[in-house]
Amino acid sequence: MISADRTDAASQTASGRKRAADLLARAERSELSAVFDALPEKPVAHQVRGPETGLVMVRGRIGGGAPFNLGEVTVTRATVRFDTGSVGHAQALGTDREKARLAAIFDALWQEDATKDFVEQALLLPIAERIADAERRKADETAATRVDFFTMVRGDN
Repeated sequence: MISADRTDAASQTASGRKRAADLLARAERSELSAVFDALPEKPVAHQVRGPETGLVMVRGRIGGGAPFNLGEVTVTRATVRFDTGSVGHAQALGTDREKARLAAIFDALWQEDATKDFVEQALLLPIAERIADAERRKADETAATRVDFFTMVRGDN
């Protein structure tokens, strides 16, 4: 039987890895390259899969209705393995194979206790801040074009 503490820790690790994978997929290649170049010791990453590019079907749904096939998007994926046994996976929209390879390396580095904090501080937090700033800017631009309609109530019928 698994204890509640182990279950909670596994759940937190899974949600943290999901967050890391999401941020790595949304990273710019320049961000990944800069942090990789700043690594004090470069990991030896053996390619397990890819990087390879293919198509993925995107499904949509409108108003809670039945899902439908919207179209295909290009996705590049990569999987790497370190000598320590850590395996990193990455997927990203587009055809940038080097970006997918670097993201897979950082996924594997995030899983290792010795480098997890470095990846969080040097890479994931700045990416999260960039994304939040872009969303805030977009919300401000949208709010500036908002029109409020109101109805005046007249006293007569």
